[in-house]
Amino acid sequence: MTERRDTYSHGHHDSVLRSHRWRTAQNSAGYLLAELDELGDDAVVLDVGCGPGTITLDLARRVPSGRVVGIDLPAAVLDAATADAVAQGVDNVRFERGDVYAIDAPDAFFDVVHAHQVLQHLSDPVAALREMRRVCRPGGIVAARDSDYSAMTWYPESPRLDRWLDLYLRLARSNDAEPDAGRRLKAWATEAEFSSVSCSASAWCFASADERQWWSDMWAERVVASAFAEQVLDRGFASVADLDDLAVGWREWAAEADAWFSVLHGEVICRP
Repeated sequence: MTERRDTYSHGHHDSVLRSHRWRTAQNSAGYLLAELDELGDDAVVLDVGCGPGTITLDLARRVPSGRVVGIDLPAAVLDAATADAVAQGVDNVRFERGDVYAIDAPDAFFDVVHAHQVLQHLSDPVAALREMRRVCRPGGIVAARDSDYSAMTWYPESPRLDRWLDLYLRLARSNDAEPDAGRRLKAWATEAEFSSVSCSASAWCFASADERQWWSDMWAERVVASAFAEQVLDRGFASVADLDDLAVGWREWAAEADAWFSVLHGEVICRP
């Protein structure tokens, strides 16, 4: 999320952005929606690490009299999000470059500060949460949701997917990031000195033929073509042949009629 310190393990290859564009407020921020509705339709919202903005636009629709700002680093991704907002007629949102460690806003400016799948990629998630707390007004909320890679589970067993997970964990931690962020959100928020922290968990599940095909195609491409592939090759963690074999594993898993994959997420609602 920041150019100063962090390396994004996934990068912004289209295989990654396809996954991001699938996300909605309903399937990725459901724990937040009741809280947002309670704050009213004029709430001012910041979406940190907004990516292509699909969640951001959904949040903007829920606060039609309010304002929503999405921040991220890649200009091309932000330009595409802006174009989507125009095409969909969502006029209470804007997208701009921003750094979660140094948010360009006064103290106590936003009613809601939201981050989905961001903290797991940061070298200092507690510092990021403190900065998110700084720009959140009294009575507002900071909301974060992150996956927990070691808690991901699938059927049937697959040695190739086991190797994929081990490789991803190794790469993320070599980037000074924490891929098992979901289980650590409560501890990080407590260290960031919020007055209260409420916790929950939810999961994505990919089990139908279409879901399995989409999920496996996306990962099969990511392991050979995204920044993940570039980084593991550069660091000597795997060879091209190793990555090709992981891609085969993803496609073989999806071909199993009884295959099932679940992604667990930790969630926190924090009050300044």
